[in-house]
Amino acid sequence: MRILIAGGGAAGMTAAIAAARQGALVTILEKKEMPGKKILSTGNGRCNLTNMDMKAVYFRGGDRGTIEQVLSAFGPEDTLRFFAELGLLTKTRGTLVYPASDQAAAVREALAMELKRQGVEVRTGVTVERAEVKEEGFRLRLAGADGKRSFCTGDALILAAGGKAAPALGSDGSGYSLAKGLGHSVIRPLPALVQLRSDAGFTGKLSGVRAEARVSLFVEGKEVSCDTGEVQFTDYGISGIPVFQVSRFASMALDRKKEVYVLLDFLPAMSEREAFHLLEGRRGVFAGNTAEEFLHGLFHRKLAPVLLTGSRIRWKEKLGDVDREALVRLAGTCKHLRMNITGTNSFDQAQVCAGGVPLGEISPETMESRLTPGLFLAGELLDVDGMCGGYNLQWAWASGWLAGSAAAKTADKRIDKRTGRKVGREKDGRENSRKDRRGR
Repeated sequence: MRILIAGGGAAGMTAAIAAARQGALVTILEKKEMPGKKILSTGNGRCNLTNMDMKAVYFRGGDRGTIEQVLSAFGPEDTLRFFAELGLLTKTRGTLVYPASDQAAAVREALAMELKRQGVEVRTGVTVERAEVKEEGFRLRLAGADGKRSFCTGDALILAAGGKAAPALGSDGSGYSLAKGLGHSVIRPLPALVQLRSDAGFTGKLSGVRAEARVSLFVEGKEVSCDTGEVQFTDYGISGIPVFQVSRFASMALDRKKEVYVLLDFLPAMSEREAFHLLEGRRGVFAGNTAEEFLHGLFHRKLAPVLLTGSRIRWKEKLGDVDREALVRLAGTCKHLRMNITGTNSFDQAQVCAGGVPLGEISPETMESRLTPGLFLAGELLDVDGMCGGYNLQWAWASGWLAGSAAAKTADKRIDKRTGRKVGREKDGRENSRKDRRGR
């Protein structure tokens, strides 16, 4: 079997290794100067490569049953075993798994060395411009970095070209066009795991502030997602892991022109009533202080004036002059500071995409297209996006492994399910052996 893989990221490299281990001749076609470049940026350079708490509920997008089926076939234990075979030592922090060296480069290098050991051909600096099904199999038109065009053919094709997130690392959305050209539909890709933008007047004042908070996202007045953790304020809005976790829903709602806002809870461990009693209990100690000084020790100095303004309390007002009703308002503001969301940052800052090829168009057992036999899809190209915490990489490893393993077993004679026409060809002895490939 000659297998072509469009995209040399996490999914593409894993697919190549899985196929090559079964005797297939594999060629990776990668746009960047090396495969796995995006891996280097994951986990802030440490690569959170999976999570031992792996459930479909941590994923968004397509059919949850399909996601469960893929993760059951290749779960975090399989990922650990796979990387152990590559010589990578790992460690855990809670349920998060990292390379023992805390270097994402170690993960990329382990995969790259295995590609070399398995005789996988890696062609870098090439863009797959078009993919077609011909009598001889799949025919790809390629463009080199110098602009020169060439063609290559294979018995099976794996699309693992990524989505549109972080285009500087190779994910420019070209995989969607290839999938469409081979009969697939594409759900509109949108930024996910990304910062949120706001028109709140206080964003500039809070730029650089970090605060523990619960972030609740509302669409048309209904809460649709929430998460708790460290929120980072920027001059344009908010960032941080809890913001990333809810951002997918903001992207989708904003794309549909719906009203979106978040409520920030800076005392997430308390009820609003408990927050009021906390403030009231401090009144006696700080009666001679200003309202602004009253909040020091509870919140960041830059945050205190914003909370007071939102509660209609003057910063310099003596606390002894602040009545009970004002304290009630302050407790409410501490628990429910509202920020209207006007947009997200672009794909340039997004970690992943929401949207892509619908899961209903692939077979979860093999990742093979239900529309074009011999075509397999893996990774972020599909309509699956996980939360922060190693989930997106686990999807890449799992879908890549299943696609590569199944592609290597694909029969050479295929029938197009839409037309009934035979595609591909019988083996005729003209294919080069793995030994030939290694000798070239």
